[in-house]
Amino acid sequence: MSATFGIALGSNVGDRAANLRRGVRLLTQRVPGCRVVAGGGIYETEPVDCAPVTQSFLNSVIEIEAGCTPQELHAHLAAVEQELGRPAQREKNAPRTLDLDLLYAGDFVSDDPALIIPHPRLNLRRFVLQPLADIRPDLRLPGHTRTIAEHLAALQDDPSCVKRVAASW
Repeated sequence: MSATFGIALGSNVGDRAANLRRGVRLLTQRVPGCRVVAGGGIYETEPVDCAPVTQSFLNSVIEIEAGCTPQELHAHLAAVEQELGRPAQREKNAPRTLDLDLLYAGDFVSDDPALIIPHPRLNLRRFVLQPLADIRPDLRLPGHTRTIAEHLAALQDDPSCVKRVAASW
């Protein structure tokens, strides 16, 4: 049986675009029955809550179908991050080769501190909402009253802080 998952990707170290592509490739190789069903645009984003000299990020979102649980997928995401050089133990908001965040898992909801689903800050982050709106603007996550497009429209930050650099993968 297959489930649908949304995953945010980010990179701000090395060849950022190659890191995103390699991360997706490794993920699809690791996860049983995994296939990418949609991918948002790729956006360049100024770092948020990072050291002043931190390089900008490339961010995107993919939606996958996979034959695993949210907890199993979360473990796979961490393994792919580590394979691409992100240490398991790290400072908060440290530069990273690859960051993979599980945004949603179908209708699954979890408030376990080890895995909160839907992602607790998804609706506050333009760098996540913008590429997600590219592929799922009408998605309404469990526990949310607004769609992804409505969350994006409600943000009060400067939209120019997220610049599209590629329309697709």
